[in-house]
Amino acid sequence: MVGLLILKHVRNVSDESIVEQWQENIYHQYFCGEQSIQTCAPCTPTELVEFRKRIGEEGVELILKESIRVNDDHDEIDKSFIDSTVQEKNITFPTDAKLTKKIINRCLKINAKLGLPMRQSYKMEMKGLARDQRFRNHPKNKKKAQKADRRMKTIAGRLVRELERNLLKAGLLGEFAEEIALYYQVLAQKKDGKDKIYSLHEPEVKCISKGKEHKKYEFGNKVSIVRTWDGLVIGALSFRNEYDGHSIDRSLEQVERLVGRRPKLLAGDRGYRGQKQSDTTEIAIPDVPKAGDSYYKKRKKRKLFCKQAGIEPIIGHLKADHRLCRNFYAGVFGDNINVMLAAAGFNFKRAMRILYAMLRRLLPKFQNIILQKQNLLLHVWRPAAAMHVRAF
Repeated sequence: MVGLLILKHVRNVSDESIVEQWQENIYHQYFCGEQSIQTCAPCTPTELVEFRKRIGEEGVELILKESIRVNDDHDEIDKSFIDSTVQEKNITFPTDAKLTKKIINRCLKINAKLGLPMRQSYKMEMKGLARDQRFRNHPKNKKKAQKADRRMKTIAGRLVRELERNLLKAGLLGEFAEEIALYYQVLAQKKDGKDKIYSLHEPEVKCISKGKEHKKYEFGNKVSIVRTWDGLVIGALSFRNEYDGHSIDRSLEQVERLVGRRPKLLAGDRGYRGQKQSDTTEIAIPDVPKAGDSYYKKRKKRKLFCKQAGIEPIIGHLKADHRLCRNFYAGVFGDNINVMLAAAGFNFKRAMRILYAMLRRLLPKFQNIILQKQNLLLHVWRPAAAMHVRAF
C-alpha cells in the first residue's frame, strides 16, 4: 500500500489509475515487493483512501523521511532555502450565485430523499433566474442579474427554513444540524465579510491573494517548502493562511524530525522578514547591502539569494508533476498529507534520475569489459569447435 501511494505521486495519477497500472506493469509490482507476476488488482481504490486515514499524518511523514534517506546527499543541509506557495483545493471558482444555487439543490435533494412535504420547489422560476444571471458583465444585463441573485437568495432562505421545520417535526434535525447551520452562514455572509465560506463540501478553504495579474486569488491553503542547496526537499508542511514569517519555527521542527538536525543557515525571500534567528538557525533574507561590506561579502550574498530563487522551479515541478497543483483529498487532513506525499514523490523521482545517470555513465565501461571477455571466449572456443567438427 505504501508503494502504491509512492507510485501514485511519482507518476501523477489517481487512485483508480495506479491500481490499474499496477495490474499491468510488472515493474510496479516488483517495486511493491511482489516476487511473481500478478494478474489481479492489488486492492480497490477505496482501500487506498482508508489506508491514508489509518496511517495518518505521522505515517505519511515517515514516507517523506524515507524519500529523504534514499538520496545520497540528505546530510548536506547546512545551507537550506524556504519558500511558501498555495495548494489549491479541488473546488470551482466560488461566487455567491453558485453557492446559493447549490444550497437550493441540496435542500430539494434532502426533501426528495426523506420524502418530506414541500410547499413549492421553484423549479420553473429557477430556470428563468438562471437565464437572467447569464452575461452579467454586460452593462445592459447587470441590473437584471443582480435582481436575479437577490431573488435566488430569497428562495434559498425559504427552502432552508422549510427544511428545518420539517426535519424538526420528523425528529431528524440533529442529523442535519451542522449542514443547515452552514447554509445559514453562507446566506448571511457579506461581500467584504471575514471567515467566508467558499465551498459547501470544503468549508475550510481559504481565499489567498496571489497578487499577480493573471491570477489574483487562489482558493486552498498555504504550504511551506524547505529544500537543500542541491535541490532535495527536506520539509513540506501545510498551514491555513498564515504570515510566512510565522511558519519558520514549525517548518524547522519538521526538518529536525525528518533529518535529525537543523540547518545552520536558512534563506528566504522578503516575505519572511521579522525573524533573524530560530533556535540555532540563522534566517537570511535579501536586504540593502551595508556600507562596510566588502566585495567578497556582497558576491557571497548575491550567490546565496540567486540560489534561493532555484526553489521556484522545484515548486513548479511539485505542482505540475506530483499533484500539488490541485488537492483532491478531503478536509484539513487531506491538505496536510497531500503536500508531504507530493514532496516524497519529488524526492523519489530525484533518486531515480540520479541512479539512471550513474548507470548511463557506468554501462559503457561494463559493455567494453563484456565485449573484451566475449572476444576472449571466442578465441578460445573457435579452435576447440573446429577440432570437434573435424572429429565428427
